Amino acid sequence: MAYDEGVAQRIRELVVGELDVTEKRMFGGLAFLVNGNMSVAVSGSGGLMVRLDIDDATPLLDPPVVTPMVMQDRPMKGWLRVTEAGYATDDELREWVDRSIEFARTLPHK
Repeated sequence: MAYDEGVAQRIRELVVGELDVTEKRMFGGLAFLVNGNMSVAVSGSGGLMVRLDIDDATPLLDPPVVTPMVMQDRPMKGWLRVTEAGYATDDELREWVDRSIEFARTLPHK
């Protein structure tokens, strides 16, 4: 399954003008990186992958809409998978993108 180009465009519109945000195709999807650090991605498997501080991510879990991100049968600390129901509105998507970009800006530049 290819990533949802419509969701990617919605994210682009949110980050336009952010000089430290770039795009990169990764893992069958499209990732948005901040200073070289992955922050949020439109997944090739559907939905979003969102990177947050571990302590901030756990309270946001809301199965089945927001679940831990799992890769190769292992939960990824600080990563959430958000289904389309979790970012249906522009405000919901903006909240996920803003949180993720804000966190990525705290990481060392790559």
